[in-house]
Amino acid sequence: MSVDDETRAVYDSRAADYARCFESDGPDEDLSAFIAALEPGARVLDLGCGPAAASVHMMKAGFDVTAWDASAEMVRIARDRGVDAHEASFGDLVAQGEFGGIWANFSLLHAPRAEFDTHLAAISRALTPRGLFHIGAKTGEGEKRDALGRFYTYYTRDDLVARLASAGFTPISERTGTDTGLAGTADPWITILARRNG
Repeated sequence: MSVDDETRAVYDSRAADYARCFESDGPDEDLSAFIAALEPGARVLDLGCGPAAASVHMMKAGFDVTAWDASAEMVRIARDRGVDAHEASFGDLVAQGEFGGIWANFSLLHAPRAEFDTHLAAISRALTPRGLFHIGAKTGEGEKRDALGRFYTYYTRDDLVARLASAGFTPISERTGTDTGLAGTADPWITILARRNG
C-alpha cells in the first residue's frame, strides 16, 4: 500500500498549492544540518520529495540527488526544476548501500503503521555504512485522514526513536515544533537526524 490512492490524488490535485506553501529561498534548519553532516558529493535520495525544494537545495550544495514521489504531478514539478525525479513509493526501495543520505521529510507518515518498520529496514539497507537519515513526522497517536483526505500515521517521540533504534539507527539530533500545513490545521511535529550504525 505505502501511499493510498486517495492521498496520492490529493497531492496530484493540490501539487501547485503545496509547492507554493512550502517554497523557500534556502535550506531550513533541518536541511542545513543534513547537508552539513553529509560527505562531500554524496549520493542522496529525497524519499517522498513533493515539489522537490529540498532536492534543489541539495543539488546546489553539490550532492548527487535522486528524488522519488508517489504523486505523478509532484514528479512533474520536480522534473521541471531539473531534478532527477521518479514516480515511486516507499515499497519500491530495494537498493543496497547506494546512498550516503536519505531525506524523508514528512513523507513516511503517509504509510500505514503496519508497514513502517519494513520501510525503515529498507532505508537502512539502502544507506552506506554510517549513512545519514532524516525523518519528519507529525506527533500523536493513531491513524486518520485530515480534512483534505490524506492518510496520516502519528508517532510519539519515544515510539519513533525506538523504531529507529530497532532498524539500526542512532539519533544525532532532533527538533520539535508546531506548524500549519496545507489542510489549515496547526499540527505538532518532530524531526530526527540519525546515522546508520556500522
